[in-house]
Formats: sequence, structure tokens, C-alpha cells
Amino acid sequence: MNRPGIARSWSRPDHHSLLAPDLRPTAYPARVIALDRELEEHLELTRDARLGRYLDFLRIPSISTLPEHAGDCRAAAEWLAARLTEAGVEHVAVEETGGHPIVTGDWLHAEGAPTAIVYGHYDVQPVDPLDLWESPPFEPIVKGDRVQARGAADDKGQVMIHVPAVGALIATRGSLPVNLRFVFEGEEESSSAHLDAWLEANRERLRADVAIISDTSFFDGNRPAITIGLRGIMAAQVDVAGPAVDLHSGTYGGTVENPVFALATILAALKGPDGRIRVPGFYNEVRALTELDRESMRKLPFDEAAYLELTGSPALVGEAGFSTLERRGARPTLEINGIWGGFQGDGTKTIIPAHAHAKITCRLVADQNPETIFERLRLYVEDIAPPSVLVDVKFLGGGLPSLTPIDHPATRAAARALTETFGQEPLYIREGGTIPVAASFEQILGLPVVLLGFTPPDDHAHAPNEYMNLRNYETAIRTIVRFWDELAVAGDIGSDDEAGGPRYP
Repeated sequence: MNRPGIARSWSRPDHHSLLAPDLRPTAYPARVIALDRELEEHLELTRDARLGRYLDFLRIPSISTLPEHAGDCRAAAEWLAARLTEAGVEHVAVEETGGHPIVTGDWLHAEGAPTAIVYGHYDVQPVDPLDLWESPPFEPIVKGDRVQARGAADDKGQVMIHVPAVGALIATRGSLPVNLRFVFEGEEESSSAHLDAWLEANRERLRADVAIISDTSFFDGNRPAITIGLRGIMAAQVDVAGPAVDLHSGTYGGTVENPVFALATILAALKGPDGRIRVPGFYNEVRALTELDRESMRKLPFDEAAYLELTGSPALVGEAGFSTLERRGARPTLEINGIWGGFQGDGTKTIIPAHAHAKITCRLVADQNPETIFERLRLYVEDIAPPSVLVDVKFLGGGLPSLTPIDHPATRAAARALTETFGQEPLYIREGGTIPVAASFEQILGLPVVLLGFTPPDDHAHAPNEYMNLRNYETAIRTIVRFWDELAVAGDIGSDDEAGGPRYP
């Protein structure tokens, strides 16, 4: 529902002046726009139509996790394929995966120049709780300097940064400075179930030097940032069994092991008072932070008191010898996510429970492998478990970490592009969460990954009233144009490894 005086809903792509004058890229410092005049004029002339396309994309309810939206996911894929073709991308296809399709295309005429894979996803999260939305989630509105709708930030907005950037280059120059391959999937919000198999099957035709993922955000205060690291994950469940059935605690108490106590003993032994994880070998492969890494984190404008207040906790804790930011994104963790066993109802039930359970996840950093970490956890739990219970440790899944060094030539090229367009040198950040596709590009295709995202840090992704900042959006298009120019002269950005093979077409 439209709210007069608060927001306006646009239903056609041909409205004039969708952006107020102060939202144009020139609202940034004068030095930031350094594109050639013809390209900048093209972007200005196509500005309203471009925003209209963006709003059209947001109207498609491509929720990948809900089967009833399978047709909408396909419609979004076909819509995106048509936009790539209009932009001048070649060999555009909507490819079957066994699930929602992957949209591909390429432009490979920059002889001797690097080749980059551009990744994004056209699927979106469910919209619940619907009653907290200020407007219908698939009826995008322009509200001040924001576009508000499901997918506005994650990730349709960022996909629709790359497409017009390429279209503008081809329209004004007739070519691109680098070779590009596009991979836009439709299952990122439902665990990318078919992506790895598709990458394996298409390794040969996906040969490249670097992968670019625009599915991350800026830092606090909407400061330009490059995410250089993402943690991986290992998930496990610990099941402890004692007696065959629940026993009367008066008759059997003091003679039979209580599985809840046994589980508590096991869990308490997993981490020491210094915050160090006690699983033998847990840190064996952890890549040490360099002084450059630690210095870059020290420079981040991080308000630790505000962070503590946000958590609602009485104090911050963590591994000794590391700062809060280092512990949050650059060090591995072990957390208990859930624990249950015995009677849970009101009042009392005097039993010795027959079993107890716990869910555990570990966030992993560069060079750690989730299956290896699970096996070490399993052996340790079995070793420390009391002999009076039976213990079973199950692997529930995992994802690999991703790390691209700050001084990698592709990262430096992205930094120069951000500085020239946003007028600020970017911050380098590590996120505690996991984007599995980043590790997939590294492990399956042997590619370094640049996480170059543009959404504001409070974009409400996965939540009601998701939005994209229009200043970020418009300037990001210029950043991508600049980035391809910078990447073309960045030097050796890849390697001739077995996974990727020789890079240049």
C-alpha cells in the first residue's frame, strides 16, 4: 500500500526524474567521477530507464525456497537473460540445473586481457513477517534515497549494477577492457543445492582469472568496504545415551549415569577459560594473521561499546590475545547452538533422562576444512566422554572458508575503483558468516575471489523493508566500469593451476 507523503510507488519504467537531483552521482565529491565524458553522458541519459528496469526486476517474486514460486524463479531468470542480451552480452542462456536455472553469458573479445567471472543471484528470501512491511514486498517503492522491496539489496540490486555497467561500456566504446563470464544462479537463498555440481560439470568453459561476487555490504556508517575474508562452517550434533528408558531418580539416582550431566561435562571440556578451543589439532591449519591483516582491522572505525550494547550482553568474551574484530571475523570459533534432554514441562518430573543432545557449529578460517575439523571433534568427544554413556557425533554439513589477500592485484584494482568513484579509500573487512559460493569458486575453479558489494550495512536483507541506497547504486555502476578498466592493467591476477587452466581466451 502506498502511503501519501512517505513513499511513492512506480509502476512504469518511463517516469521522469525518478531520482532527485541530489541523488545523482555528482552529489559525491567532485573528484570521484572520472569516467570518460561519453560514457558518463550515456549513464545520465539512461538513468530513469535503468531504475525502471531495476524496479521491474524487483516485482518478480522469485522466492527459491517456496515450491509455489518455481515459475517466478524461471520468469526472473528469463527476464535477466533478456537484459544481458540487451546489454550486448553474448551466448546468453538459461541453463537447467535440476533445480532453478542458472543464467549465463559471456563477452570474450579482449585479447590478452584478464577474464573475470561475475557472480550474483536472482532468487530472494521469503517475506515473512508480512505485517512488518511498510509496503508490499514485491511492489517496490522509491522512498527518499532508497529503493525498498524484497531483493532490493540481496541480490537483485547488485546484479542490476553489473548489467548496466557492461551495457554502458559496450554502448559507448563498442567493447570491454576485460573478458567477462556471467553466472547468475537462482538457489543461493536455498543453499545453492545444484551449483557445485554445475561448476564441476562446466569447469572447462568457466576458465578465468578471478571471480567477482557482489553480495556483500559496506561497513558501519556506509563506508566503502571490500570483504576479503569469509569464514567457513562445520555443523555437528552430539547424542548421549544412558539407560534404555527414563529412570526414576529416587530408585536409580546415584547409581546410573545421567546423560545430561555427561553431556554437560563433554561440552564444558570443549573450550578453556582463555577462550581457546581444546579439540586437539583444531588450530593446526589456521593461517596466522599478518601484520597487514591486523593493521587493517585496527584501522576500522569500530565502536566496541556500541557493539556490546547491540548484543545486550553484560560483557564481551573470546579468545585471548585477539581483538573483538579479529575474533569476529578472522579467528575460528566453536559454539553450542542448542541443548536438550529430559523433562521440559511445567513443574517437576523426577527422572534420570535416557538421552541428551546438543547442536554445535564451528566457524572456520582460511585453510581449515570442515570434514577434518569434524573428525577431530568426534575423536575428542569420544575420548573425553564418561565410559558410563554411549556417545554418537553426527556430521550435519559444512562449508569452506574464503580469503583473498589485501595485496592481491584484483583486490587492489577494486580498491582503486572504489576510491575514484566514492571518494574514499575502502576499508578491508572480514565477515564472520559464510557465502559458500566463494569457497566453491576457489576450490572447484581455482580462482581468487573479490567480494565487491555495495549495499548499506543496515539494508534489512532477509528482513522486512529491505532496501538499497540509491547513491550507492548509481555510484556502484561507475565503480564497476572503473574496476574493469583497472583490472585490465592490474598485472598477473590469476594462475595456471590445474583447476582453472590457462586463463586468457
